[in-house]
Amino acid sequence: MSDIRATLRAQAIETPSWAYGNSGTRFKVFAQRGVPRDPYEKLADAAQVHAFTGVAPTVALHIPWDRVDDYADLARHASEVGVRIGAINSNVFQDDDYRLGSVTNPDPAVRRKALDHLLACVDVMDATGSDTLKLWFSDGTNYPGQDDIRSRQDRLAEALSAVYGRLGEGQRFLLEYKLFEPAFYVTDVPDWGTAYAHCLRLGDKAQVVVDTGHHAPGTNIEFIVAFLLREGKLGGFDFNSRFYADDDLMVGAADPFQLFRIMYEVIRGGALSGRHGGPEQGVAFMLDQCHNIEPKIPGQIRSVMNIQEATAKALRVDADALAAAQAEGDVLAANAVLMDAYNTDVRPLLAELRQEMGLDPDPMAAYARSGYFEKIAAERVGGTQAGWGA
Repeated sequence: MSDIRATLRAQAIETPSWAYGNSGTRFKVFAQRGVPRDPYEKLADAAQVHAFTGVAPTVALHIPWDRVDDYADLARHASEVGVRIGAINSNVFQDDDYRLGSVTNPDPAVRRKALDHLLACVDVMDATGSDTLKLWFSDGTNYPGQDDIRSRQDRLAEALSAVYGRLGEGQRFLLEYKLFEPAFYVTDVPDWGTAYAHCLRLGDKAQVVVDTGHHAPGTNIEFIVAFLLREGKLGGFDFNSRFYADDDLMVGAADPFQLFRIMYEVIRGGALSGRHGGPEQGVAFMLDQCHNIEPKIPGQIRSVMNIQEATAKALRVDADALAAAQAEGDVLAANAVLMDAYNTDVRPLLAELRQEMGLDPDPMAAYARSGYFEKIAAERVGGTQAGWGA
């Protein structure tokens, strides 16, 4: 039990800056009171999540949504409020120039513009002390014959190679994939196999990030996790939930048993470290969620708690009993070992652990009592609220 406590205490879960701004669906983004107006206020809100959970020490930035004149100053501010800058997320999908793609666009001038942005994101990494660049491309085609599929892969490989060459010591990039949307015929990075193939060719500093919402219904995500861990190519997660498509709901909301199965494979692969510091670092546990109708900070706190609960359950799997049942071919006994761990109520354990860390055993209730929301709702009046594209 002491090993479980130590592992849970060391776990680190990164929250995304954009989760604290106004975000939602393509149909409507509902504004809320107290929403940050700039990256500095986003970091202040993220610091609240860490203060009440104790395991959310880093914040991912999104460029240009979090553009500032002085990134070193932003990093200093993060430290002052009690967090650090985590992954830097690039954005090559919102400009009109990217209508036919960014790094895979048939126009070399557009490809150059996209690549310049990616390289500038590495500059932001240098200025903030970030060790991770996250790449997602909306590139693809809508119609057969619109562009040459193979040529687009060549262009993608060329851009990734240029970014890889710009990375410094202890830095890496994570390549994200997405089954569909907004490209409806061919998506240039549609699955883990495509991302893996590009990363494999480049080297140790290129790894795959698994967004739990970016798969076809019924996909066995834990198999992908196990395979990539075995190959040393799983760099991190974008944790969220979906019921039908890429909804970016709170992690564990739709299928907590799936989250448990994923965390078991992470533990089985020896990747539950939560460390940062280069391509050999542990798997990064990052949230990628959009809180459209729920309050922002409590939504992030609840998500962190959901990951903690799934992790605690996965840590309780009796590895020896499971291995024995598997070796004997006892299907029901093996499944029962997993189900016994999943059905364990780990909330008392986590409450005790938080008390040992000097935290309130109930982070949600503690935040509600803190008065922080009332404070920011009163203070953040005027100006332009942060949100998608701002």
